[in-house]
Amino acid sequence: MTLTAQVNIFSRLLFLTIFFIFISMDMKSEIVKNLDQPKDLEKLYRENKSAFEAAFASVRSSYESHPIIQAWHERLYYDAITEASKFRSSDIAFVVVSSLIAGALAKIPGWIGMIEEYYYACNFSFIAFPFIAGYFIWKNRTPIQRWWPLALLMLIACIYINLLPMDDESDTYVLACIHLPLFIWTLVGFAFGKCDLRNHDDRIAFLRFNGDLVIMNILLLLSGGLFTGLTLALFSLVNINITTFYVQYIVICGLAASPIISTYLVRSNPSLVNKISPVIAKIFSPLALIALLAYLTLMVATGQDPYTDRDFLIVFNLLLIAVMALVLFASTDSNSRQNNLLGHWVLLLLVATTIIINSIALTAILFRISEWGITPNRLAVLIGNLLVLSNIVLIFINMIGVSKGGREVKDVEFCISKFLPVYTFWTAVVVFLFPVIFGFK
Repeated sequence: MTLTAQVNIFSRLLFLTIFFIFISMDMKSEIVKNLDQPKDLEKLYRENKSAFEAAFASVRSSYESHPIIQAWHERLYYDAITEASKFRSSDIAFVVVSSLIAGALAKIPGWIGMIEEYYYACNFSFIAFPFIAGYFIWKNRTPIQRWWPLALLMLIACIYINLLPMDDESDTYVLACIHLPLFIWTLVGFAFGKCDLRNHDDRIAFLRFNGDLVIMNILLLLSGGLFTGLTLALFSLVNINITTFYVQYIVICGLAASPIISTYLVRSNPSLVNKISPVIAKIFSPLALIALLAYLTLMVATGQDPYTDRDFLIVFNLLLIAVMALVLFASTDSNSRQNNLLGHWVLLLLVATTIIINSIALTAILFRISEWGITPNRLAVLIGNLLVLSNIVLIFINMIGVSKGGREVKDVEFCISKFLPVYTFWTAVVVFLFPVIFGFK
């Protein structure tokens, strides 16, 4: 390289250095000038992020106590500050140990020769849920005086369900096994909220967390399925069949551990999937509305009789829960988009249509009771339907208030969260009292 070329390169570097110093000094003065103008600061940041961040470091040293500077410091450097704490060894150790224990619990039937169907029906809830609750308690540093009643309830539920006569012909036994995961799930929700029954914000956060957890768990299972296929294919190339061993140990333990691992990933990386649930809700809300309107039309046109079809009643209880989930996750998106008028009206029509169809389902339940009398199944479906229908009617009323401008989206979310203790109480009644009331039949 000639001397002239070296001089040219040096001069260009010097020019760029002086230029960036000038830009930085100019940006510094602009930041200082607009310290009390948040909107102008945001504009400066968006126009030239790199220059803003470079100038901010020197501004902060002079205005460290200024609240705007403190807020911007957290905004600019929060990810860098928390990155080191995301994958702390203690967190990973907790997840690994919990996953191994959950895998061992899932393998108990094979080890002791117990019928798998009965074991999983009774103990499915206790394979992963207690560890997820324990993770929340540990991360929230919840005092022992708050969480020990929760642990005691889980222990009592575990002992009680395993003492029930294992009879798949018993309606109360089947109902207890179906409602027990819902009961334990609500207890996990209280652990999520630091075991504080009055904190509605934490309840809403827990409900949203479940959407993220489902998405993450599905991604893990899909990845695990792909890995399983590749592994079995590789071993088959050398004529070694590991299918039985792999399924009995790796797959079963992986299924047991996946909710715990998903919980850790979602909590340590909150931005990883939390944008997906609102998008899914936004896509499926109009599709669900079209499907319900089509079903309602066809039911009337074909003269289909729902009053003797028990599956119809069960499906519509699940439908109510699905619609509430769509409303909750879609409301997350509408918080950030104040002019999302079309999406709001789609949700409003979806809820209204669901109420109409569910009212038909409710009359069907009452018809079955009037014709054939009370049974544990009919009573459980009836009261469960009334609870969820009441919840969604309140949601509909508040959504109308939002459309008129008298209420906020948060009021809709509050309608969902305040029913969580009600569902806890009702599932506890079905699990603990129904077998006794109906004589374990």
